[in-house]
Order: sequence, then C-alpha cells, then structure tokens
Amino acid sequence: MAESEEIKYAATPPSASSNAGTIGKVFISYASADAGVAQGVCSQLEAAGISCWIAPRDVVPGEFYADAIVRAIDAASVLVLVLSKNSAESPHVLREVERGSSKRHPLVSFRIDLAPLPSGLEYFLNTSHWLDASATGVENALPKVVAAVRHLVGSGAAAGPAPEIPTAMRNSELPAPPVATTHRRLSPTLILVAAVVLVALGYFVVDKFWLSKKVTPAATQTAAPAMTNPAGAAATPVTGGSASFAPPAHSIAVLPFVNMSGDPKQDYFSDGLSEELLNSLVTLRGLQVAARTSSFSFKGTSLGVAEIARKLDVGAILEGSVRKDGGRVRITAQLINAVTGFHLWSQTYDRDLKNVLALQTEIATAVTQALQATLLGDVSTAVELGGTHNPQAFDAYLRGKGIEVTSKDTNLAQIAAFDEAIRLDPLYAKAYAAKGMSLGAYAGSYESASNARHVAEKAHALIEKAVQLAPDLAEAHLALARSFDAALLDFTRGMAEYERALALAPGDARVLSKYADFLSRMGHADAAVASAQRAVTLDPVNAASYDDLGYVFYFSHRHREAIAAFDRALSLNPHIHWAHGMRGLAYLGLGESDTARQSCLTPPMSWVAQMCAAVAFAKLRLKAQAQAQVAQMKADQGDAMAYQFASIYAQWGDTPTALDWLEVANRLKDPGLAWLKVDPLLDPLRKEPRFQQIERKLNFPI
Repeated sequence: MAESEEIKYAATPPSASSNAGTIGKVFISYASADAGVAQGVCSQLEAAGISCWIAPRDVVPGEFYADAIVRAIDAASVLVLVLSKNSAESPHVLREVERGSSKRHPLVSFRIDLAPLPSGLEYFLNTSHWLDASATGVENALPKVVAAVRHLVGSGAAAGPAPEIPTAMRNSELPAPPVATTHRRLSPTLILVAAVVLVALGYFVVDKFWLSKKVTPAATQTAAPAMTNPAGAAATPVTGGSASFAPPAHSIAVLPFVNMSGDPKQDYFSDGLSEELLNSLVTLRGLQVAARTSSFSFKGTSLGVAEIARKLDVGAILEGSVRKDGGRVRITAQLINAVTGFHLWSQTYDRDLKNVLALQTEIATAVTQALQATLLGDVSTAVELGGTHNPQAFDAYLRGKGIEVTSKDTNLAQIAAFDEAIRLDPLYAKAYAAKGMSLGAYAGSYESASNARHVAEKAHALIEKAVQLAPDLAEAHLALARSFDAALLDFTRGMAEYERALALAPGDARVLSKYADFLSRMGHADAAVASAQRAVTLDPVNAASYDDLGYVFYFSHRHREAIAAFDRALSLNPHIHWAHGMRGLAYLGLGESDTARQSCLTPPMSWVAQMCAAVAFAKLRLKAQAQAQVAQMKADQGDAMAYQFASIYAQWGDTPTALDWLEVANRLKDPGLAWLKVDPLLDPLRKEPRFQQIERKLNFPI
C-alpha cells in the first residue's frame, strides 16, 4: 500500500466495474509507487468477475482511512500483495499483511522484482502462494494471478498447503536483478519513461523527456506490450493496452481534490484550493493545463485516471484530498503518469491554515519539477500573485468562488463573500477582481437599463484596484478587458488588456476563449477561430467552450461550422438553451428559415431564441407570430433589449425603426453594441448615415 496512509486519500474515482463503498472478495495490498501494477491486477480480477477492494478507489469520502482498511481486510476472502522493493520497505504493507495473516486469510504474493525481503515480512509470507513476474513480466503473469485467486475464492480457503517460497527467492540466495543488454529495443508503441529518483523533498522526479518522446504506433500493432516501471518491473498500462494514446508533452489536468472533512458544505474549500493550483499552473510556459471546467466535470464520476486523461488528452493527472479541521489543514497530492499509471510524485502536508499560500507554492513547485516543464519564472511568484496570507480571507474568497450564481440572491451572496475577503485583507487582489466580475454580472442581469452603467463603473473600479495591487495577475487583466469591452465599450483599451492577459497566461482556456470572442467582434476572423479552437483543445468536455466557438464561427460568417459547434455544445449540455437560438440564427444565415424556426422554438426559450424566432417567422411571412415574439421581449426586458430590437427591425426591412432602436442602444451604452461591426442581422443598415455615425462613435480598433 501507500508509503503514507494519507496518500490513499487522493481519490481515484471507482471504475464502472468496481464495488466502490462496499467490501470486495479480494484485498489488494501495494506500495504507492506500484499503483499502476495494483490497478492492473484489480482490473484483470474484475474483468474475470472477481470483485476487489483497492485504495484509494474504495475508500468512501469522509471515512476514516485506517478503519476502512481494517474492515476491508477482515471481510476479504483473499489478499493479493504486489511484492516489490517498495512494498518490502513499507510499514503499512507489513501491517496489512500481518492483519490478513491474523485472520487466516490466504495470500497471493505477486512478486514483480527480486529485492530482498525483510525478515518480518518474510515471516508472514512463508505460507503464501507465490507468483513470480520478475522475469516473465506483469502482463504475462496476470492470468496466473486470476487463476490462483479464482481457485482460492471458489474454495473459500487455500486448497492444501501453500507452496514454499521458491529457493531462488530466499534472501540468502537471491540472484542479482537482470541487467538490460545493449541490443534490447523499445517497442515503437511505447512512450519512453525515464528512471524515477527519490529526491530530498520526498517526491519522484521524472526525466524531462518522459512525455515528449512519443513514437507513432506501427500500423500493424494491435496491443501494447508490457511497460517497465522505475524499479525495472513490468506493469500493465492502465490505459487498457491501447497504443494510440499519445498526449502532448508536459500536459496535465488538475482534478478537484476530495473533501475529506465529512461535511459536504466544505466542498468549496477543496474545490477552490484545486482551482487555485490550476490557475497558477496555467501561467507557466511549457505546461499545457486542461481547463477547470473540463477537469472538474469528472467530479463524482466513476471514471478512472486513464479514461479521464484520454478524454482531456493529457499525459499527467494531479489529484488529491483536503481535510480541514479548525485552523489546520491536511492536504495529500499525487501526480500520476496517465500513460503508464505510475505515481510520479506524492506527498502529504500538514499545515496551519495561515501558511496555505506557501503550501500551494510547495505543491505547484513539486508538480512542475516532476514534469520538468520549461519554466520562464519562479513558480512561487505565479502561485502567490494576488493572493493572501490571511486564512479567514482565503476561506471567504473560496466560499464566494464556490457559489453557483443562478439568481439575484445567489449573486448577492457571492458579492458579500468577496466583500468579507476584502474586509479581512484590504490588499487581496484576487478578491477585488472576483468582486468586480460578480458585480458586473449583477449589473448586466438584475439592474435596470438606466442604472446598469453606474453599477458597471463601480465594478470596473474594483477590477482596476486588483490590477494596481497585482500588475501581473492574468485573471485581473482578463476581468479588466471584459469590463472595458462589454461594459464600457472601450474596445481599444479592452484589446490591450486582452493581449496582456494572454501574455501572462497563454495556456488559460478562459483567456483564449474570451479573446477569441473579442477578435471575432472586431473583424479578425482567422485569429479569432484559431484562439477559440485552442480553447476547445484545453477545455474539451466543456459545453461552453464549444458554444463560444460557435459564436466565433457565426460572427465570422462561417454558419455551417457554427451549427456544428452549437450541436456539439448541446450534446454535452442540453441545458445551454441559448445555443438553440444561436444555432437558429446560423440557419437563418444559410437561408434555411424553417429549420431556423424549429431550432429557435426549442424550449426553454432564451431572449436569443425569441429574437431568432421573430426573424424566422417574418422570413416565413408569419407576421403575427413575429410581432408576438417582439411584444413578449418588450414586456420582459423593455429598453434593455434595444440592440436586439434594432436587429429584428433591420431584418424585417423597417430601417427607420431599426435605426431608432439603435440610437436608444447607443444612448444606454447597450452591451450588444460590441457586436455591431460584424453582426449579420444589421447588414441591411450598414449604408445608412445614421448607422455609420454610431459606428464611428464606438471607435472600433482596426
């Protein structure tokens, strides 16, 4: 088992075939460095219809770890020990074997190297069933493990005396480990894994080429051969033997750390800490980090590390657990090579909460050293930038980040949490940026059209304060860019802030996506599409990233591609109801009015869908239905929809009314004006002097 009990709290979600939360027939004992082999053994057993219990997969969140282990061993029919140098040196493995022996459970020793055994462990293994994979390789020996376990489970006990330890395995007569000869060659389907060495901080550091040396699989190759772990022992890849997985070099996903406090209301802290780590990593050049939305979408699912890595196309997974108790916090983190399943690094930290910022730095530094990413700056600078050393302020900030804004009340609750963080630490830059963004959202959603700009200016001032406190904080510059752009309609200064945010965090999917949206509205279609597609690469299972790509395609007049992107977004999340309306607008751009109407009328309808339906009905000469849509929009939103009314009347051919509404939008500084330069719905107005005058006043950058 793991070298530290707390390492097992780093929860790998249970596989579909597991009995997570229940006690299985077979208990798998292993050291953390042999996790890939242990997972391979468990997978083979479960594929054969034999349930197994393995940590951390089957430790129920909130369950006391030692109790879970004891109950699992007591209820097991058979123990399988992954026997290696690592497990021989682990006191936890010794205790597990001793416990199993005291319960007279049969034990299968699955030996993967020829390291000498300490006398204490050998004493308990003298009567166990021995299977040697040190010479034949794990993959070749796994069927023997399954056969042995099946026999023992079926008989309920060891059938007759267990075989003696083979003479060659006695400590006094152990042969030296085999030495690789110079003519051995790696299979072209393997990814070269360098030797892992233990360093002073207690983590494993992998050679910087561990991910980058990828070879295209041979066309005739059908299965991956056994891979070699750092100790020289063969291990079954957790990818299921597929040779096609070749993720980008130095790519990583940060999964939400598991809340081990036993109180679900503390999820905000473990999730928030994970997000803070992720946000610091995206600023590092040479490191490709999967976006937060995609990584966090796997929270609570039954997918294993390998499958998550494939879906996100990353070569490493950072996962862990958080136990917060008063003013103390215990964090366990582990970095896993998703290609091989091997643990690259793992560590448990016990800290006072006032040192949580330094703790984030420690973890981020260890991760980047283990990946050997090409860094152009100090990791600690990226982690601590804009943060706080006040634990209460940090907690309030994470509470605010953890609130899902679905109503006016939840928006106000979020603002209040950020207010508390600022009160506790008046120099907390991230809290100012977060409050500014939340207040800006409130202005756009819940303030009257006449007062929205005043509130938006207050939000802007908060964000400017964040930038003053932390000039190199990418998220503050992104917030400032969006404020200049959408709230204040200052596109020139908005562009400068987008470019600054991108320079500070080139691997942040949020920055790439919002910059793409901005570029498309400014008429830079090719650059916009490239940025949006890069965001999708980093955020591949987030419906919103495809929705954003659809917007970019639509305003680039690439309607078929926009439809495909909106279809993909809706397949990932059918509740993105505005995508139905945007897809309908794309169909209108293709002249397919009836298909557009069907898409727009898909419930529940958004204001985008209402606008789309009003235009589609008019194209189909259904004037009454078209007017009914506009009447409903006016009743619901009033002048706040001034820009949208201008678009509808322009499509209806009522140019004077369209221009009147456009002037109302300009007077109210309607955020919709940000789309004026490229909006296809306004094309009938572009030659009108009144339209051109408004466009000049908006000062779009060239």
